[in-house]
Amino acid sequence: MLRSTAALLREYGASATSIDRVLAHSGAPRGSVYHHFPGGRTQLVEEAVRLAGSFMAGVIDTAMQADDPVEAIDTFFTVWRDRLVESSFRAGCPIVAVAVETNDEAPQLVRTAGAVFAGWQDAFTALFRRHQIPEDRGRRLAALIVAAEEGAVVMGRAQQSTEPIEAVAAEIHDLLIHTLSTTRPATDTVSRP
Repeated sequence: MLRSTAALLREYGASATSIDRVLAHSGAPRGSVYHHFPGGRTQLVEEAVRLAGSFMAGVIDTAMQADDPVEAIDTFFTVWRDRLVESSFRAGCPIVAVAVETNDEAPQLVRTAGAVFAGWQDAFTALFRRHQIPEDRGRRLAALIVAAEEGAVVMGRAQQSTEPIEAVAAEIHDLLIHTLSTTRPATDTVSRP
């Protein structure tokens, strides 16, 4: 049910992700919803957001194993581009789907989405710190990367094209190369006796 909820959030948004739609998508019996999710739809959506956030955090962690931070970020953008293409531009980010909707009856959903984005930003900040980018600059770069990726996914869906995400990925790539070249200590080329 959680995977179905995340998939439906990606494609239809939070308001359109009803319990009936989740049951139809997952094939789960109706009674299982309230057995496993006594908080009902709100709990189901919140846990699906956490699951989707954890999945992408795993993708980020895997990308961060690269020795080159630029390669890690390139991989992050490639994953999103591929997700757009595989879904025929129908599926976006389930975290955004929850974050952009008014959830007056369940304000914790926006807080959960915010925590997921903050976790991604923390992971990228740690990556940049390992590569001698100062903490404050690393946090700003991390926020830019997450915001640029999410915006590019939204634009890609709307335009039915990978062009926005490819353009953003190329600019971020160039920015990181420049940033790393100006923050890394220069190699000492003077030979010492």
